[in-house]
Amino acid sequence: MSFFKKIFSSEKKETLDKGLEKSKTTFFTKLNKAVAGKSKVDDDVLDNLEEILVASDVGVNTTLKIIDRIEERVARDKYLGTAELNQILREEIAGLLSEVDSGNATEFTVPKDKKPYVVMVVGVNGVGKTTTIGKLASQFKKQGLSVVLGAADTFRAAAIDQLQIWADRVDVPMVRQEFGSDPASVAFDTLKSGVNQNADVIIIDTAGRLHNKVNLMNELTKIKRVMQKVVHDAPHDVLLVLDGSTGQNAFEQAKQFTNATEVTSLAVTKLDGTAKGGVVIGISDQFKIPVKYIGVGEGIDDLQVFNKFEFVDSFFK
Repeated sequence: MSFFKKIFSSEKKETLDKGLEKSKTTFFTKLNKAVAGKSKVDDDVLDNLEEILVASDVGVNTTLKIIDRIEERVARDKYLGTAELNQILREEIAGLLSEVDSGNATEFTVPKDKKPYVVMVVGVNGVGKTTTIGKLASQFKKQGLSVVLGAADTFRAAAIDQLQIWADRVDVPMVRQEFGSDPASVAFDTLKSGVNQNADVIIIDTAGRLHNKVNLMNELTKIKRVMQKVVHDAPHDVLLVLDGSTGQNAFEQAKQFTNATEVTSLAVTKLDGTAKGGVVIGISDQFKIPVKYIGVGEGIDDLQVFNKFEFVDSFFK
C-alpha cells in the first residue's frame, strides 16, 4: 500500500517508535513463535494470531474482523507465506482504522471557522486527563493559538491545583473557583473569559466520576447547556481520555462514557509504559470514535496527534 511509503516527521516518528516498543516487542515475540517452522498461513497460524491479537488488547470483536480479512486474503491468493503476514497485518489494520473518519492529521490544529473552539475533556481520575489538557494547551500554543483553561473538576481540590500547575507551566490563563463549586458555573465563567480575551481555544476539565452514571450524565448535560449560553454550539469536541495501559478497562470506560454523553474524540495515554498498544486499534474500531491524540511518553511534547498510518507503521515495522 502506497501510504506506507510516506515520509513521516523523523523526530515525531522516533518518539512514536520508542513509545510503542514494548507493545511491538511483545507482539512480535509471540508472532514469531506462532509462525516458527511454518511456511504458509494456515488454520494453526490464524488461531495463534487470534490469541496474540486478543492478548494485545485489540479486543475480541476487532480481532475477529482482522482474522476474517486475512482469511479472505488467503482464500483469494491461494498461497500466502508467513513472511508476508507482517505486511498483510499492516494493510488490513490500516484499512480497518480507515473506516473510522479520522487519524490522518499530523498537526495540532482546530477549525478556523470555530472561535473560540471549545473542548470539553472527560475521563476517570488517574488516566492522565489533566496532564493531557496541559500538554494539549502547550501544543496549541506552539501553533500560535491562544488558549484558556477551565477547572470544572471542582470535586477534587487536587485536580484544580494540578491544572493550575500546568497552566502556569505552559503560561496560559486558567479560570477556577473554590473547591466544591458548581462545575457548570466554572465552565460558564471560562467561556465568558475566553470570549472576552478573543481566545482561539478553550479547554474545560470535568470531574472523572463513574460511580453514578446518571449523575455524570446530568452534570455533563448541564455543563453543555450552560456553555451554550455563551457559545451557542459549544462544546465543539468532547474528548474522552483513556489510559492505554489498562487494556480492557479502557474499553469499559469508553463504554460507560459513551453511554453517559456524546463523545466525539479519544485520547489514549500511557502507551509507552505498556505492551497493550493494540487497545488503540480495538477502541477506534469498536466505538467508531476517532482517536485524536496518543500519549507515548512523559515529556510535554510526547502527546502526539494520532495518525493511523504512522501508528501502524511503527507497530508493525
